[in-house]
Amino acid sequence: MPPFPIARVLETALYAEDLAAANHFYGGVLGLERIAFVEGRHAFFRCGEGVVLIFDPRSTANIPTTVNGAPVPLHGASGAGHMALAVADAELPAWREHLETSGVAIESDVTWPRGGRSLYVRDPAGNSVELASPRLWGFDT
Repeated sequence: MPPFPIARVLETALYAEDLAAANHFYGGVLGLERIAFVEGRHAFFRCGEGVVLIFDPRSTANIPTTVNGAPVPLHGASGAGHMALAVADAELPAWREHLETSGVAIESDVTWPRGGRSLYVRDPAGNSVELASPRLWGFDT
């Protein structure tokens, strides 16, 4: 048994080789606040109480780095990743219109049996990004 419950997801990571395109998508289209950008390595964005990390896998999988003398483990992924961002049910129609106006294709629009709805799109790297009502998992907000 763990000593304490885990409170929430603090950060999640996706991988993209074109960080400029990722910066435009996450910062411009989705409106997330960019908190760090290192060309050829990463772009980080604030998302509510968490952080979305976009790494260039060519760097993070192959080039060792340290922070304050401690090594950061190499990591990376190939193929499409997935994440879901919480959006209120009532806001999904406006998000759909915004995404379409921004030239982002809606890949799927799902209404879930337990309640809630999800819009699925692809970021420029091909990752699946879901804008979803928290009701999908039984959360009010």
